[in-house]
Amino acid sequence: MRMRMRGGPGGGPGPWGGGPFEFGMRGGPFGPPKFGGRGPRVRRGDVRAAILDLLAEGEPWNGYQIIQEIGARTQGVWRPSAGSVYPALQQLEDEALIKAEAAGEDRRRMYTLTEEGQAYVTEHADELKASWDAVTGSVNDTEVQLRHTIHQVMVAVSQVAQAGSAAQVQQAGKILADTRRALYRILAADGEDAEEDSQG
Repeated sequence: MRMRMRGGPGGGPGPWGGGPFEFGMRGGPFGPPKFGGRGPRVRRGDVRAAILDLLAEGEPWNGYQIIQEIGARTQGVWRPSAGSVYPALQQLEDEALIKAEAAGEDRRRMYTLTEEGQAYVTEHADELKASWDAVTGSVNDTEVQLRHTIHQVMVAVSQVAQAGSAAQVQQAGKILADTRRALYRILAADGEDAEEDSQG
């Protein structure tokens, strides 16, 4: 789904680009903040363990719900892709640890544990719980807080873009442009400090 925002005064280019604002809507305003290359390192077995741990609670889940729930329970730190969740579901089904039944108007496949699966999660309960800690523990509290702050800023920007006047939208664009430059200055300063340390 795409949401088209109005441009700057007079319908010209807006402060966030060369034309009307366009923001991709995925999982809320602007979608979740993404950290290229800085996310937690997740092993294939962690996804498998998380799925089993969720299903152990006794509620049927479909693949999309599993992806959303993992993201919610880790406060956005871990957002597994469909490319990792669905193959894991297929593998667990092949191992007869879970089973799938079509349900609802859309006939989505809803997954539950089999008897073998119940026995497995009982035997490996501590191991499955530890899979969550292994992922969330790889991201420190400072980065988690940064993710929350970015999300809050994105929500505020979305509200200004939707409800603000042309002048307010333009002012918000200037604030964001200044912020972007300030963030790059932080990186540049770190680089200069590192170079001075190496030369000293």
